[in-house]
Amino acid sequence: MARPSLEAADIFRGHGAAWREANRGHVSLGQLKVMSAIENCRTAALGGHVAACENSACGHTAISYNSCMNRHCPKCQGAAAREWLAAREAELLPVQYFHQVFTLPAPIADIAYQNKAAIYDMLFKASAGTMLKIAADPKHLGAKIGFIAVLHTWGSAMTHHPHVHMIVPGGGLSPDDTSWTGCRRGFLLPVLVLSKLFRRLMLEKLAAAHKAGKLRFFGEQAHLAGADAFAAFLAPLKKTKWFVYSKRPFSGPETVLAYLSRYTHRVAISNRRLIAADKTGVTFKYKDYRIEGPGRYKTMTLEMAEFIRRFLIHVLPKGFHRIRHYGLLASGARADNLATIRTLLAMAAPRTNAKDAGKADAPAPGIAVRLCPCCGGRMLIIETFEGSCRPRRTAPKPAGIDTS
Repeated sequence: MARPSLEAADIFRGHGAAWREANRGHVSLGQLKVMSAIENCRTAALGGHVAACENSACGHTAISYNSCMNRHCPKCQGAAAREWLAAREAELLPVQYFHQVFTLPAPIADIAYQNKAAIYDMLFKASAGTMLKIAADPKHLGAKIGFIAVLHTWGSAMTHHPHVHMIVPGGGLSPDDTSWTGCRRGFLLPVLVLSKLFRRLMLEKLAAAHKAGKLRFFGEQAHLAGADAFAAFLAPLKKTKWFVYSKRPFSGPETVLAYLSRYTHRVAISNRRLIAADKTGVTFKYKDYRIEGPGRYKTMTLEMAEFIRRFLIHVLPKGFHRIRHYGLLASGARADNLATIRTLLAMAAPRTNAKDAGKADAPAPGIAVRLCPCCGGRMLIIETFEGSCRPRRTAPKPAGIDTS
């Protein structure tokens, strides 16, 4: 796949220093680390390796620099997604899969920006609790379910829009684990019921967190630190409709994997959406979800400072897990639950061990990493070097060959 002509790294390298200076004292350490990682990604600053063609008559060598592996870097997420998906493939079941979306109302999204770790965690727990409780209700599915939940904090224009995507198998285990209960064709759980419970659970968690002093408010929101003011803030939200969306079921396990590959390791904007960056700002492609059809695909230009600001508001708190497994797929009991389900569905055991799948060892000297662009022979790693060091064995690369 060809490298995009413009990358977020180019924007940060060209304008990041000026932006940091202009916003000195207003940028978090986490945001500074993300900027530094993206700026240094696949440059000499991170070190790399030298690969040489195994064909001595060819003699082609190439330098490849290391990736930053930061989870917010648009360039690094492809490899991370492939490794993660390799483990998920062995866990797929021959059943319908559903896509649920739980979104925070705008007023709560506003206070979430100042309380990311606390409110994003509440969003996960309230949405997951909603799914598990309604699914277990005999009036609905009456079964124990499991699912994968992924947090996204952005809209297509990189605005702050926290929501959780869930990939849910269409059924679950009976309360005594002796049978599989499948859902109706094309229908999992009633959206209106999910919405009402999600609203109640989220508001209860917000009130409890405020009472326990776990929320912080600054600037225009400073008045919400008072108990009465916060209660008044929550009151209208008890009567509004909360957005829970159920998309069309996936057509099969392969479609589920394709979807997961796009969503699990996505960042606020991919390099392939970038069009241009100049003195007027950054132009990129986005979707206007209020419009149906081809007309929803539009372009937007933001001033350079605003583009960088929007990118960085989606930096997650250190150690925060944005992909989580719940119910039958929770880490501790996932293997046993999947084994039980496979037996009940008369499935063959997976060919690969999901526990070990997807692990990629770092390349070592002498291991083939790709084919030579000159003769088609194997390229073997012959040297590794540390950051800011020069490799001992190099040769000019042929014109037009990208060694990044």
